[in-house]
Amino acid sequence: MNVAETRVLFVEDDDVIRETTQLSLERDGFRVTVAADGRAGLEEFRASRPDVALLDVMLPGMNGVSLCRRIRQDSLIPVIMLSARDDPVDIVVGLEAGADDYVTKPFDSAVLAARIRAVLRRTEGRPAGDGDDHGALRFGDVEIDPDGVRVLRGGEVVALTPTEMRLLLRFAESPGTVLSRDILLESVWDYAWGGDSRVVDVHVQRLRNKIGAERIETVRGFGYKLVGPDQ
Repeated sequence: MNVAETRVLFVEDDDVIRETTQLSLERDGFRVTVAADGRAGLEEFRASRPDVALLDVMLPGMNGVSLCRRIRQDSLIPVIMLSARDDPVDIVVGLEAGADDYVTKPFDSAVLAARIRAVLRRTEGRPAGDGDDHGALRFGDVEIDPDGVRVLRGGEVVALTPTEMRLLLRFAESPGTVLSRDILLESVWDYAWGGDSRVVDVHVQRLRNKIGAERIETVRGFGYKLVGPDQ
């Protein structure tokens, strides 16, 4: 997606942060719609149908976590949470609500723009290097259609966010192979410079809830692997 065509919803109650960040993102070419509280953010989401949402955790009226849940009821757009504290509880709760990533305040505007581009790349295509056509892949009762970007479990469609789908496709590229959190951060989240492993852990747990806990095995001290029916 061309940056100039990217619609960003930014919900932030701090006037200075909201205005300066909006100006910075617009200088980078994004089209930015803003709101100062959670309820106004929900109205703007429904009116503007953005491509990506940036939500502060602590919002008046409706907090960012609740707003993320409401957005997830209607849409699979990428959601990035903004937290004033590097608090594990805030971070995990936001990710469990369906967010794709988080950024801790104070943040550098260039870093925020880079994170938006990264999350949009995850939405648009398969993991890097996955350019070949594939048939359906089966792991027990889970069927993955890489070309149709669809997952079935027991014949029923499983609703995955784009990030969850990329994570599952990355596992499916190397079934039975242990993938470290660093590898997953680089190949799924596009964090070549490293990142927070909590993002991986929460997304793996969300994926397990959808395709079956037994499908993804934890290898302590190393990472995770996708388990086939005969493993």
